[in-house]
Amino acid sequence: MKIVPLAEPGPAGDCGCEFLFSPNVGEPPLPLARIASSGELARVMLALKAVLADLDGVPLLVFDEVDANVGGEIGRIVGEKMAAIARSHQVLCVTHLPQVAARAANHLVVTKDQTGDRAVVAIAPIHENRRQRVGELARMLGDSKAKSALLHAEELLGK
Repeated sequence: MKIVPLAEPGPAGDCGCEFLFSPNVGEPPLPLARIASSGELARVMLALKAVLADLDGVPLLVFDEVDANVGGEIGRIVGEKMAAIARSHQVLCVTHLPQVAARAANHLVVTKDQTGDRAVVAIAPIHENRRQRVGELARMLGDSKAKSALLHAEELLGK
């Protein structure tokens, strides 16, 4: 973080702060707001929330596609961090990544039907039906009918 003087003093003083960020090893830290992608911004927020969760009095944290532009191992780590935060906070996460969805205590599927004159959105809980949940995770992996996707979904859910 860097303290930045303001052009004119305001109600909060004569200085502001600027978060610096280096997305890659060997690069100098630059202003986060200027260089970070939306996915990087979401993950920086997740990292801050993970570190500050014990000090945060906010009971509900909402993450909208915090896993944007990640996959595989990083997706698993994002899911683990979200699960850790959920031990002390209620967490609502919108995700398209099965590695994140599998770590949730509750799993809701959102579907949108646009066949008529309007879009109709439906939300269905599937966390109490392991077969449905495995099928949804397999769908998120790319093919709800493929044996390999179904096995991977089972593995993601664990016991």
